[in-house]
Amino acid sequence: MAEYVQVSTATETREQAVELARSVVTGRLAAGAQIVGPVVSVFWHEGQFGTGEEWQLLLKTRTDRYAELESRLLRDHPWKNPEVSAVPITAGSEAYLRWVSAIVGPPESE
Repeated sequence: MAEYVQVSTATETREQAVELARSVVTGRLAAGAQIVGPVVSVFWHEGQFGTGEEWQLLLKTRTDRYAELESRLLRDHPWKNPEVSAVPITAGSEAYLRWVSAIVGPPESE
């Protein structure tokens, strides 16, 4: 399993995205966040086809912190069932990955 992941979610407004990012980065669940948007989403939701604009959050963290990050995002997200997904970071500059490790705090169980 990869040691690092990029986690994504989306919100309806820029302000919601900034608030979620601020919460998880200041809580050291993610080393940093990029907010991209607005992006256009095309989807099925509750049996209905739809399109809409969203603000995407891209968060970098260690794999051992993913569960806590996911939990916080689901707890604080304004949507009832938001997308929260992670993809492994299979390669990255050594200095950048050291930075992610240094910034993200230890798991709460430690």
